[in-house]
Amino acid sequence: MLITGAGGFAGPYLARYLLDQGAIVHGLVRKPVRDENRNVLAGARGAPGMVQVIGDLDHPESLDHAMKTADPEVIFHLAAQSSVAKSFVDPVGTMQTNCIGTNHLLEAARRGTGDPVVVFAGSSDEYGLVVSSRQHLEQLKVQGGTIFPEPKIPEVPISETNPLRPMSPYAVSKVFGDHLTRNYFHSYGVKGIVSRTFNHEGAGRGVTFVTAAIAQQVAGLVTGRTSSLSIGNVNAFRDWSHIRDITSGYCTLATKGVYGDVYNLGTMRTTSVLSYLLMTLEAAGFPVRQIAASNGDKVIEDPTEPDTTPMFGIPFPKTKLDRILLSGEEEFRLEDGGINILTTKGTVPVFFDPEKFRPAEVPILLADTRKIGALGFCASCRVEDIIRDQLGFFLDPSNQE
Repeated sequence: MLITGAGGFAGPYLARYLLDQGAIVHGLVRKPVRDENRNVLAGARGAPGMVQVIGDLDHPESLDHAMKTADPEVIFHLAAQSSVAKSFVDPVGTMQTNCIGTNHLLEAARRGTGDPVVVFAGSSDEYGLVVSSRQHLEQLKVQGGTIFPEPKIPEVPISETNPLRPMSPYAVSKVFGDHLTRNYFHSYGVKGIVSRTFNHEGAGRGVTFVTAAIAQQVAGLVTGRTSSLSIGNVNAFRDWSHIRDITSGYCTLATKGVYGDVYNLGTMRTTSVLSYLLMTLEAAGFPVRQIAASNGDKVIEDPTEPDTTPMFGIPFPKTKLDRILLSGEEEFRLEDGGINILTTKGTVPVFFDPEKFRPAEVPILLADTRKIGALGFCASCRVEDIIRDQLGFFLDPSNQE
């Protein structure tokens, strides 16, 4: 097995999973990674037992060397510039790594003497602007946006046949790699399979990602290092998976996926950023009783109360707050200034930071996972499991900066 991006967030989890199955695992890294390097499960970014291979997507000759060294039956292509925020700042660098780098890897697989399966880690961000209701469509038209192709409402849950409307340079780069991987199968016979992977989190996720940023700040609240929180758009909904489920899904695709095909990898549920924040507070010992906009004109009692009302035809677990947001009854905007969260331990102020709002936002992601489910995959972890692991990571003194 060969894992590109083996020194990133998902790579070590995948390596540990494969090693536990008895596989021989080679990990492509740009520079040697010491086993004592913190910031990931199993005590090391390198995942003890993984053979490190030095290489770079920008240098084709290093990829040829990696192919000869690993002689892989399967290549898990995880390496990428994976930050949406960074892609807006450095779109050219994002394209170089994610587009040209993926092309270099596919060429190395084509030139090599083996016949590996290539699992490309695509992204749910490829779907981008997903229209969830007629009301949502009218709001988008008022904002002056152009929607192409014309949506068939609702577009959730998101199936593999949904239109691709990428909303960031990162998302565009993943659309490129997605199509290129499948084209290499149809044109050259390279056994590529695409996973459009929805948001995945866990201990060790970088704080440029919202779930980790929330966990880090709430940990600071617990330890007394801060008395308030700061965040961007709290109305965005994401289909968050635990990284352990995602690694299992990658392996399912490697062994059972159809070459040249694409599969959603997620949970078939969706959770708002605001609910994630509230649930993290509760996991840290701050039961939530009420939330209110800083200007006082929006108040929701018992926002984390469980709700099983079917939405989009699916009875997925969610909060009372999520039902309210999804139904369009309420929305928290930048001009509200923030939110005051009333807990049993006092009020926690949350400030909206304009710098944390993206130039273009994906409003909702909710995976239709029936296609990969037919291969035997089923996500087993809850959102609460992700929160527990992330919060525990930031509360661990050894991970304090």
